Amino acid sequence: MLKILFIGDVVGRSGRRVLLENLEKLQRAHGIDYTIVNAENAAAGFGVTRTIASEFLDSGADLLTSGNHIWDKRETLEFISDEPRLLRPENFPDDAPGKGWYKTQVGGVSVGVLNTMGIVFMHPTLDCPFQCAHRVLETHLNDCEVIVLDFHAEASSEKVAMGWHLDGRVSAVLGTHTHVPTADERILPGGTAFISDVGMTGCYDSIIGMKVEPSLRRFLHKVPQRLEVATGRGTLCGVVVEVDPSTGRSTGIARVRIEEPASQ
Repeated sequence: MLKILFIGDVVGRSGRRVLLENLEKLQRAHGIDYTIVNAENAAAGFGVTRTIASEFLDSGADLLTSGNHIWDKRETLEFISDEPRLLRPENFPDDAPGKGWYKTQVGGVSVGVLNTMGIVFMHPTLDCPFQCAHRVLETHLNDCEVIVLDFHAEASSEKVAMGWHLDGRVSAVLGTHTHVPTADERILPGGTAFISDVGMTGCYDSIIGMKVEPSLRRFLHKVPQRLEVATGRGTLCGVVVEVDPSTGRSTGIARVRIEEPASQ
């Protein structure tokens, strides 16, 4: 069996801290073979820098995925093409920097990771993620024994639809973006592991990772507010997926959650 650890959107300093302090222990405890981290909110809540990406990769992450905040740090436009282990959604235009597909060998097993972004309630509006996934699979389905999709999307319905659309064709469809972990992890009939959202890795004493007061004012007064990333104790959220490489079917998916002490 191949065990894959997928960690949800890392948000700001709290998220980086709880990730880096616990990643190796988590990998060891679960016998992890491959680790994927969504890093699109890692730099003060908006985007990822070269330094942070390198820190995550050097500390045990094998691949970084992203979403709609991938270009929030201008420097990402410059280094993403030089770092194939940082993905941007594949359904961006073809001439956008970087790629949304990555293939590697893990203990003799060919593993492919696809990153796509939803289009319901999302900005910018990209190409259809369903057609995008279909095109990638047409090219790579027979090249990989295990395929994982990070589907970065707002609407639960769109994420569930993607799970059923790809059931039996990929090993896992793992939702990101909403920063709230869902309790619907399961193995679909065709053997695809699915969860609507793995949750964020950051400060949960917040409004999806941002300080409460400025976020509340946006809702209460309907005026623009500068959002600030929350800095309290961090919580790591993710899933462990177990896949049978001989079939590409998942045999298990389990949520993982690690909370820092309240004193942080």
